Amino acid sequence: MPSVSTATPDEPTQPLLVIEGRIATISLRKPAFSNRLSPADLAVLRTHIEAVNQAEDVLVLRLVSDGKYFCSGYDISSLASDSAPSSLHFGETVDLLENARAVTIAAVQGGAYGGGTDLCLACDFRIGTPQANMFMPAARLGLHFYPGGMRRYLSRLGVNAAKRLFLTAERIEADEMLRIGFLTELVAPDELHARVDALSQLLAGMAPLALLGIKQDLNRLIAGTFDEADNARAVLHSEASEDMREGAQAWKEKRAPQFCGK
Repeated sequence: MPSVSTATPDEPTQPLLVIEGRIATISLRKPAFSNRLSPADLAVLRTHIEAVNQAEDVLVLRLVSDGKYFCSGYDISSLASDSAPSSLHFGETVDLLENARAVTIAAVQGGAYGGGTDLCLACDFRIGTPQANMFMPAARLGLHFYPGGMRRYLSRLGVNAAKRLFLTAERIEADEMLRIGFLTELVAPDELHARVDALSQLLAGMAPLALLGIKQDLNRLIAGTFDEADNARAVLHSEASEDMREGAQAWKEKRAPQFCGK
């Protein structure tokens, strides 16, 4: 697939999508505003996620940010407008990211706050640096939280950590984020992009039917929507696939497999 870049010409700070072969990258580009997301940004983000879902060759979607902060969540000032969607709309957008067809990676180079923490947790992998930190200020702001975000906190971090972070609005640093599972990996700042690239290439080299199917079924198991009959059909389909034959042959010949997604 050729390189594809998608942007909104009159809003150069809105999220940018670039697709290169099997790897897509969405960049948050409001460093002066801690990469907070306005309703307009959310609309663009939804469009980008749908574009990646429709790009059958894409197996990996990375979420990266410009500047010091990863994401400070929903632009709270938007809630003062009668025409702006509620924070429920933000949560529904993050749900779309969690359920994206591709395997997702968040490159957490700095602070993640409020809904920005949920944006991280929606990703399958979360690679951070020592500059990363996070806090969830909902209770301090007087804002109840949407259901998808609470479920992600519980499933990724466990009930004790979820209650601590939601109910105290306590800020924690990168080492604690790694310990509780908020981050899946911690690397030096100058190694972040190389590590994200290496993981992206590793994932992009997997068999598409198995990679994407397993990701979705793991999500369904967490959400309580797993269907054993659908899973059985997917298992049988994979066993009869060209990729299964190629994988077995490559293993026997001790070479890298060349998967076609069929």
